[in-house]
Amino acid sequence: MAKSTFRYIFDKQSESAMSKQGQHVVPSERGWSVRKAGSSRASSNHATQQEAIAAATTLARNQRTELYIHGRDGRIRERNSYGNDPHPPKG
Repeated sequence: MAKSTFRYIFDKQSESAMSKQGQHVVPSERGWSVRKAGSSRASSNHATQQEAIAAATTLARNQRTELYIHGRDGRIRERNSYGNDPHPPKG
């Protein structure tokens, strides 16, 4: 029984670690790409940044993760959270 309990705890820890991954909208050779954090391959490619943001927003909402939008220079210009914020803003 301890073995199955360990597997359940391990699976839950892996699941929470995966949920901390974010989606990045980054410039690419053919326009804009959506990439999961830590991935070298793009999840999808788009002609415009708006299309890439829409696709990445859907992924981030479904996965309850962060969305990072990069500018043409590659620097993060905007960040949105679709997960459980530990410190929600007051107001």
